[in-house]
Amino acid sequence: MTIQGITENDISNYLLNTPGFFERHAELLATVQLTSPHGQRAVSLQERQMEMLRERIKGLEHKIIEMIRNGQDNSAIADRLHQWTMALLLTADAADLPQVLLDDLKQRFQIPQAALRVWGVAEAYAALPAAQPVSDDLKAFASSLSLPYCGANAAFEASAWFDEGSGVMSMAMVPLRPAGAADAFGLLVLGSPDPTRYAAQMGTEFLSRIGEVASASLSRLLA
Repeated sequence: MTIQGITENDISNYLLNTPGFFERHAELLATVQLTSPHGQRAVSLQERQMEMLRERIKGLEHKIIEMIRNGQDNSAIADRLHQWTMALLLTADAADLPQVLLDDLKQRFQIPQAALRVWGVAEAYAALPAAQPVSDDLKAFASSLSLPYCGANAAFEASAWFDEGSGVMSMAMVPLRPAGAADAFGLLVLGSPDPTRYAAQMGTEFLSRIGEVASASLSRLLA
């Protein structure tokens, strides 16, 4: 809008740079009428400002509530991760580690399906279900993962490790490797019948922490 060469921007800039204007013309604040966003009634400038402030405060309250909820969720997850780690540390017999790892993980994090394979184990652990042979392609795939894979179950070799008829629709595959190593020595897979449980766009930091703890624990099985 332009009035005799004066634009709305000119008016805005003048008011912003002239803070004393409304002090000298305080009566304008009471006479300016605006349309309320909550109906067609007219409200004063002060009332409209109060409505805007209330809406802004309400938005901030929602954000604070969401932050508190996320903090509580993260705290609960950290506590469950701690308890799972403790269960692994308290497992005296290394041969029991794979089953304890899977059972406790499924229970604490409500994971419908979980399976595990480890290669390069010592002879004493070669007969463990987790030490069953896997293809060279899967070993190469595990080593290629710099982060856990999350996504649809695309008939991966590892999907055959789940219970028969489990109906897994989405999967997370977590490589197991010694700290700083390039090659993986195992793969932890999690599955769910919910196609959105392990989505491609989800964050993987928590899964990476699980992989680090599992790797440190299962390194006791290696030759």
